[in-house]
Amino acid sequence: MNKYKSLAVNTVIFAIGSFSSKILILLLTRLYTGNISPGDSSTKELLEVMANFLIPIFTFSISDAVIRYGLDKAYDKREVFTSTSCICIIGLLSMIIFFPLFNLVPFLSFLKGYNLLLFTYVCTSSLRSICSQFVRARGLVKLFSFDGILTTLVLFVLNIVFISCLDLGVTGFLLAVILSDFFSSVFLFITAGLHKYLNLHYFNKELSKIMLKYSAPLIPTTIMWVITGFSDRLFIRYMHSDVVTLGETAAGIYGYATKVPNIILMVSTIFFQAWNMSAITENDSADRSEFYERVYSAYQSLMYVASAFIIGAVQFITPILIDTEKFKEYENVYVYTPLLVIGVLMMCFNQFISSIYSATCHTINSFWTSFAASAVNIILNIFLIKRYGIQGASLATLISYFVCYAIRIFDARRYVPFKVNYVLFFSNIAVLVGMSAAIIFSPPHYAVYLVAGFIFTLVSNYKNIMLTMKKLIKRAG
Repeated sequence: MNKYKSLAVNTVIFAIGSFSSKILILLLTRLYTGNISPGDSSTKELLEVMANFLIPIFTFSISDAVIRYGLDKAYDKREVFTSTSCICIIGLLSMIIFFPLFNLVPFLSFLKGYNLLLFTYVCTSSLRSICSQFVRARGLVKLFSFDGILTTLVLFVLNIVFISCLDLGVTGFLLAVILSDFFSSVFLFITAGLHKYLNLHYFNKELSKIMLKYSAPLIPTTIMWVITGFSDRLFIRYMHSDVVTLGETAAGIYGYATKVPNIILMVSTIFFQAWNMSAITENDSADRSEFYERVYSAYQSLMYVASAFIIGAVQFITPILIDTEKFKEYENVYVYTPLLVIGVLMMCFNQFISSIYSATCHTINSFWTSFAASAVNIILNIFLIKRYGIQGASLATLISYFVCYAIRIFDARRYVPFKVNYVLFFSNIAVLVGMSAAIIFSPPHYAVYLVAGFIFTLVSNYKNIMLTMKKLIKRAG
């Protein structure tokens, strides 16, 4: 199977597996907003972010090395899985020492009462990540996708039981995630026969060093991305302003304003799972640059159109995902969404370009480019949130992701040169910003601007999408 056909087939498989599971996740948003107050929702969001902050630190981001070296035919898969599992377990055990210290940090007061659950959350999530990434590295993409559906279904049912029926709130959410991740780990371990790949005799010290060297720069990289999202919520929750309303409720509203943009991220992630595998396996191919150019061209145009649609229809989509009847504070969530949609779009482009760093083993570049984005985000949060509140956080997120993209699009192409259409990029971004302004300020007949913006985006990208798709189909035929 050639590279184009392989990418297409894997994308379809991941799409089938991811679509249903992601839809369930989106439906959970409505369950949360209908049963958890904005203040508690802020705590829930911060606990999630805190878990994502701790996982790369205490697992050394080793799950990223699983897919990179598990796909590489030069390495024994038994040694890859055993070595990464040992590294992960050692890291998680060391976390026990540090957890009590979190109670001494003032701005981590939201952890009170949730320490044990958060620790368990980090452990089960990390183990599931190792198992699922290794399954994908073995090429068992159908099993990987099925596990995604099954795990999300379990998560969905447990959330209904713990939150809707038992009214456990944030505690119920944490229990649901822990149990669903644990179930997934056991399911994959048994179904994929992972016990055959786990034996201390397969532990390879030299391979462990190689993988740690690869994953080490990804630790601060992941942390920087988490900080970018974490700082927004912390500033909104704890910062004081005489101009706008901030606090727990505002932080909860901002958290749910990010849910609609996640539809864009959902589409991108489906593709990226397949693309990342192709980028690694085709790293040494002679026509690598052409491959990147063709795929990135279609991907970028599709994402422009999807983003324009989400922004244009945000007022209709938001009430479907977010229950505004019980807590009226959620009624105007959609106003903060458009800028976040563009921010997520930039993050998706950053994600694509990061595949170059992963495939060519230049993960240190992922670190310093994400550091730049994180620094910009924190600085902008200090000034913009105090003046513009939630909207300031949305704008800070957009600008920081754009800065990262601007750096990466030039830096990464030193390793894999491929052409980028800058005219198409800036014209589409300008239209998306204009559509966002129409939603935020609601001028007379603003719906006309939204429709015109979507049509422009569709027309300007249609030819590019069809041309690229025809070439992909021709190559795959």
